[in-house]
Order: sequence, then structure tokens, then C-alpha cells
Amino acid sequence: MGKTVVEKIIAKHCGGEVKAGDFVVAGVDLAMSHDSTGPIAVEAFRKYGKEKIWDPSKVLFVLDHATPSPNERVSGLHAMLRDFAKEQGIRLYEGGEGVCHQLVVEKGHIRPGDFAVGTDSHTCTYGALNALSFGIGSTDMSGVLLTGKIWLRVPEVLKIVYKGRLPQGVFSKDLMLYTVGRIGAAGADYLALEFTGETIRAMSMADRLTMCNMSIECGAKAGFMEADETTLSWLSERAEGTFEPLQDDADAGFADLYEWDVSCLAPQVACPHAVDKVKPIDEVSGTEIQQVFIGTCTNGRLEDLRVAAKILEGRKVNENVRLLVCPASRQIMLESMEEGILPALVKAGATVIPPGCGPCPGTHLGVPSDGERVLSSANRNFKGRMGNNRAEIFLASPATCAASALEGRITDPRKHFERKGA
Repeated sequence: MGKTVVEKIIAKHCGGEVKAGDFVVAGVDLAMSHDSTGPIAVEAFRKYGKEKIWDPSKVLFVLDHATPSPNERVSGLHAMLRDFAKEQGIRLYEGGEGVCHQLVVEKGHIRPGDFAVGTDSHTCTYGALNALSFGIGSTDMSGVLLTGKIWLRVPEVLKIVYKGRLPQGVFSKDLMLYTVGRIGAAGADYLALEFTGETIRAMSMADRLTMCNMSIECGAKAGFMEADETTLSWLSERAEGTFEPLQDDADAGFADLYEWDVSCLAPQVACPHAVDKVKPIDEVSGTEIQQVFIGTCTNGRLEDLRVAAKILEGRKVNENVRLLVCPASRQIMLESMEEGILPALVKAGATVIPPGCGPCPGTHLGVPSDGERVLSSANRNFKGRMGNNRAEIFLASPATCAASALEGRITDPRKHFERKGA
């Protein structure tokens, strides 16, 4: 039987043939930690009694979850990572540079065929670039820092073929919410999700990154896509060195194969307090909201801010709504300023916060009050997410978020695209 992309990447990194279900030890190309999980990995590494990590050129630290620092405890954790990075020669992105997952892809740290791990569950984002990537625990990361290797079971692949083009006003976030709703929060437990079909091929890299980012919300070990011209063109401006895109063999075996026609898909909304509690927009339209958040590693890219600005330009956010906007990186913030996107959002009433994770994890910034409803472009709406377990979080696309911010209630964004021809 032929091999999947996942089997090929793992075989390449463990030096022998593998098949789904095998237990292997594989070398990694990139190990990433951030300020929320990195300090535990550093403390665990110190206990080994070793002075140097295996390869500082393959390790990356990012300060993004609580930046600028909200208190002295967090400041101490930031200082710990800065000191360890300087001591070991590790590349560290300071607070304000952006969200770790955006920086990894934006700065060219990942390429087709690579194997990456990170102490964050949304490390699966990088699969959009034909790589294998997933989150691991902080103590597991300490072992990677020591050896450059990790133990894992080779996952089977669940392949999803999407047919048709998404309608106007419907985006990859809607498609991924729909996917999570159909599969369920644990429906792809320890599987690798492969996204393919004409719908995917028509997507920008930003849209593809959104899809892979939320693979973990189905319980998947990873999400990935094959590399095409869109992928290679995007990489040509960012990644250095040679790389070899990988494809499934024609006779590769899959755990399952789904084929869905999404040409009539409506905007989707995930309701509290589960990502797979997904409903079409017409079933939740009119639900009053008090806060809207557009940003995160899922939907804080230039294209996301651009579509929000198209809806909000020349208009005002509802007086009963607070709109928070957080570019996923400094580069995106600069580009959105130059393009006039951020000025349009600010004039509409948005509050722009520094590039990073912002309100998403609930460490600081934009914590909702008891009983408030938040509509967010983030990837999770668990009870307690965003810092208050007595608030309710709904998930939607940036377009739905922007349209809803105008009216003070969850709103179908499609009418705004018809109005402006966006």
C-alpha cells in the first residue's frame, strides 16, 4: 500500500519506513515555545543538568500570550525566557512582534516536508504549508530541547474533499466551523486531517492557515494540505533553502474519506461553550452581543482585517458594542496601516491592541464581564476562555464579526457584500 504525506514526513525524520500506528522516535526541524508554556519547559530542561540544548538554530521562543506584560509575575517569566534564549543562542521574538504561529509561517521558519512541534495546541497551523506540525506538553518540549527528538505514534489520515466554491460572504472560517460541527470535538481524535479539493485549491494561504489552525478543535493530531502553486508562490517570498513538497501516493490508505459539496454553505457560528456546537447564521441571528474581537492566530491576518474594514468603512460600531482588533503580527499591522485598513477600523470605533494573542487566552486585555456575550474570530469558546467563565463566547468569521459589531447583535454579513460588491 502507498504512503500518506504524514507517513512520508515521519519516515524522513526517523530514518526508516513507517506506517500508521507505528511507534517511532523522530527528529524535529523546529521546536517552538511561548511565554505561557516556555518557562515550564526551561525549568524542566534545567533538571537534566545539561548546559546546552541540542541545536539552538532549530528552537524559537515567542513572547505573545501576555504582552505587554500585565504584572510583575509575567514580567519575571518573560525575563526567564530572554535570559535562557541569550544563554543558549535561541531566536526570540519580543512582545509586539506577533502571535507565534503567524511568525513561524510569516518569517519562513517552516517549509514543505518539515516536522515541527510547539508547546501550543495550535501548532497544527503549519500543516497548511505541507508540513507536519502539532502541539506537545512543556515537559515533552524539555526532552526535545535536550535531544532534538520526540516519541510519537504515526497517525492515520482522515481525508476531506471539499467540492464547489464558497459563496460570496462565506469564508474559510465558516467552512472550518462547519467541519468541526460535522466531525465533532473528538471525531478526529489522534488523526491527521487532510484538507483537499477544489474549494481548498481556490483559497489563499491565509484561508488555508485558518483551516489547519483549527484542526485540533476536532481532536486531530495535525492538519495538513498538499503544496500547490499558491503554496510555492507564497513560500518563494519567505522560506530559504531547498525543500520538496510531498503528496499522498495514489494507493495510500486513509482512516476515512469524506466528500462534501459546500457551494451552498451559509455563514456559521459556534455557540457557547463548545467549538462543535455550530449553527448556521440564521439560527442565531439577532442574539445581542456586548463585545466583538477580530484577531488571533486563526483570523488576525491582513485579509481578515481587510474584509472587516470593507464592511465597517464609513460606518460606526453600535454604541452598545466594544470592538477590539488585534493584528496577528507587527508586519500585518504595518501593512494594514499603509493600506488604510486600520484607520478605517479606528474611525468606525474599533480599539486596536498590540500584535499578539490579545484577549484570546484571557490572560489580560478585553476580559468580558459576567453575563456578557462576545463574538470572536478566535478558535475556542470554552467556558472560561477570554478570562471569565461567566461570559459567553460565540465564534464566527471576521466578516460576521464586523457585520455584527455594526448592529449590536449577531448578523448575517452577506448583505454587506451585496451592498458594496466586496
